[in-house]
Amino acid sequence: MLTSMYCPDTISASWVPFAGMLTGWLVRPLFVLPFFVLLFSAASLLPRAFGRRPVQMAVVGLGLVYALTLFPVTANVAEVALEWRIPHDSGAAADAVVVLGRGGDLNPSRVEVAAQLWKERRAPLIFASGISDAPKILTMLRDKGIPDQQLQGEECSRTTYENAEYTSTLLRPQGVQRILLVTDGPHMLRSWLTFRGFGFTVTPIVSAGPDSLSRVGRTRLILREYLGLVSYGLLGRFSSSPQSSAMSGPQPSVSQPLTASYSS
Repeated sequence: MLTSMYCPDTISASWVPFAGMLTGWLVRPLFVLPFFVLLFSAASLLPRAFGRRPVQMAVVGLGLVYALTLFPVTANVAEVALEWRIPHDSGAAADAVVVLGRGGDLNPSRVEVAAQLWKERRAPLIFASGISDAPKILTMLRDKGIPDQQLQGEECSRTTYENAEYTSTLLRPQGVQRILLVTDGPHMLRSWLTFRGFGFTVTPIVSAGPDSLSRVGRTRLILREYLGLVSYGLLGRFSSSPQSSAMSGPQPSVSQPLTASYSS
């Protein structure tokens, strides 16, 4: 079952294209370094009384920090820092596997992980979340032999926060409390904190990224996650949230109760 007819009419995710443009710009030094040169030149025009030298030093410092982020070793350290707080998989069973769409080449690996978790009887239900990814994920899961009655999803969410919000709206009324959350390593910390804020007991299950992901693409993912962590923290999106009623209209009936038996 895939829910789309109750998607709210909202512009809450209007910043998403901007975030993509910003991270795309940040990983291109030929575009960014001239910006620092312009900032330094502008700072040089300030009167000494306004702290011209400290401003210049701050610009130089930011430029050096930015340059360091472009080195592969820095990206490796930054990625490790994103994942060090994530708890290890205890092997415990859950009420549902929740798969977050991430687009394009990142979806197949998480489909593999979700299908394996279901086959290992870790959870009776797989739920896919993402505005353009959920239909593709569910199709790939069906192709792997997962019965349709064990699949649910929503194709409304455009952000990680909305992933958690709409998943909560649809699964919590079914009694789903414990979830196995599947997404890639850099994205997991923000996802884990956000879903916990909606009251889920979350076991993170990290999926591998594609081998085809370039160094620039990987750096872009990592930069986006750090920006996301900062913005979510400032907006209070990791705090405990009540069950959302963001999806308007009557909620759709579920395809099976939580206690549904495994079938093959």
